Amino acid sequence: MRALSMKHLRYFDALAQQGHFGRAAEVCAISQPALSLQMKELEDILGAPLIERGARQISLTPLGVEFAARARGILQAVEELGDLVRASFGPLTGRLRLGVIPTVAPYLLPRIMQDLTARYPALDLRPREAITQRLVEDLTEGRLDAALVALPVSEPGLTEYPLFEEEFILVRPMRDAAKPVPAPETLREMRLLLLEEGHCFREQAISFCKLGSAVPRDLMEGSSLTTLVQMVGAGIGVTLIPQMAVEVETRSSDVAVARLPAPRPTRSIGLVWRKTNPLASQFAQMAEMIRGSAVGAIGSGRAGLAR
Repeated sequence: MRALSMKHLRYFDALAQQGHFGRAAEVCAISQPALSLQMKELEDILGAPLIERGARQISLTPLGVEFAARARGILQAVEELGDLVRASFGPLTGRLRLGVIPTVAPYLLPRIMQDLTARYPALDLRPREAITQRLVEDLTEGRLDAALVALPVSEPGLTEYPLFEEEFILVRPMRDAAKPVPAPETLREMRLLLLEEGHCFREQAISFCKLGSAVPRDLMEGSSLTTLVQMVGAGIGVTLIPQMAVEVETRSSDVAVARLPAPRPTRSIGLVWRKTNPLASQFAQMAEMIRGSAVGAIGSGRAGLAR
């Protein structure tokens, strides 16, 4: 009988995450029958079932749930051993899985990838865009190495490295360009367009406007900043966007942008990684590079305000 192997653990981890043989097989770059065979072999080795096979998806047995958690811990420890070796070589090399929130990725990620590739030619950068909650989960469970998010995330196992702050900018229809910039209490009375639930930028905007739990009934939601700005251009309402997004999101829309009255709302963007990761010193150096990349993006936002 074959012994339990790291391959078994990696395949089972993928299946536990995906909940579906087809999707897990794609992640593992093998065929679905091959993955099914490997999982049957794993159960034979253990002498107990880990998976309940349904017509459309799988679920884990109670043992499978516990086994998945232990397997993830083992895989993460092995990955950190590899990181320890990489750290001994100095500059970053090999695969780097970097998470980025959606309100940063379109405006900063291209600059980051260009700058990091130039600085670390042996680095294989693998970016992933997702909301903060998903990124933090993937980071703590070892599916990501670092992530660019809005701070604080207040996760005990993560190091937070602040990079920069940027303002929230008001976007309103062009016909309102000459009107006084509304105060937060006035924004509460307007039709405010916000990102859908799950985005940290939405919660920050709600906090600034002091909406609390009394979110207006006519509040409208969008899945991206692009959608929100286009809706503003159509005269549907007003919205807030981060400063780095101004140039990209408003250049093709009939909208006016304005800085809000003091005290102006801001957000802090930072790089986070696991405290146990041996590449901490390299991540700190990378963070300083990202800080430099961000200067251009935020500067473009300032230029957009001068229109």
